[in-house]
Amino acid sequence: MLETVDLHKAFKGKHVVDGVSLYLDEGESVGLLGPNGAGKSTTISIISSLMKPSSGDVRLNGASMIRHPEHIRSVLGVVPQEIALYEELSAFENLKFFGSLYKLKKEKLSAKIQEVLEMVGLRDRQKELIKTYSGGMKRRINIAAALLHDPKIVIMDEPTVGIDPQSRNHILETVRLLNREKGTTVLYTSHYMEEVEQLCSRVYIMDHGKIIASGTNEELKRILSGEDTLHIQLSKPSQELVKDVQKLEAVLQVEETDNGIKLIVAKHKNVLSSVIQTAEHHQVQVVNINVHTPSLEDVFLHLTGRKLRD
Repeated sequence: MLETVDLHKAFKGKHVVDGVSLYLDEGESVGLLGPNGAGKSTTISIISSLMKPSSGDVRLNGASMIRHPEHIRSVLGVVPQEIALYEELSAFENLKFFGSLYKLKKEKLSAKIQEVLEMVGLRDRQKELIKTYSGGMKRRINIAAALLHDPKIVIMDEPTVGIDPQSRNHILETVRLLNREKGTTVLYTSHYMEEVEQLCSRVYIMDHGKIIASGTNEELKRILSGEDTLHIQLSKPSQELVKDVQKLEAVLQVEETDNGIKLIVAKHKNVLSSVIQTAEHHQVQVVNINVHTPSLEDVFLHLTGRKLRD
């Protein structure tokens, strides 16, 4: 349905997007993950026709959208990272304004406004000014604005950043409704790995402007099929301990957690005794040890070498 072909975008000689090719089939929910500065937002801007690539193409059902951006604009809804609403207007007035940009006729627009307000759970608050809304409520109206013209494709760029758990849960339910019941194609980026695992059937991982891995959640997790993840609870934090554990044979990655460290180690390698000895050397007690199968976040950390929130 939608694909990018060898997209490149350079600013002052620096390649921000470097040969990105990805596709979305009709009715899919696809995740796009990457650290800050990976090139996700620039890629989304190009797909949305807000920015032209240095080279490459965006195709909708085989037709180039670089030459005819009006075609993709008519079927695409974009939920940006930043709130894009008028604070001094009510939710209803905001939606009426954005609906008019899609040239929706008055009767249809009024009906669609009520429909999307119901979908995001704010129909009873529609007359209140946006400036009185919480951050989560504003993001839900942001989503409503992107759905007014019944888009076939929706891009959601970190729609749950910095909001309360209730609003976050409502947004996730809205994405499920769009994708599973309405058949809307979704491209979803998030700083919360569990959201992508719950919502997306396929995932692209991006870093330094390139797609470095792609596949279903299970396919990506197989990248670490030869590895184990150990969660080790410690009596106290120790930077020196972390450095020494990283040096141990078979330890591939070390990450500090709230109450200890998380290790990615080569499968079938017994490193526990070495970790315990290292902890004792630093006068740190090992309180608890858990072995976990690899998660999508483990794969991400392995591929990019840093956390998603870095």
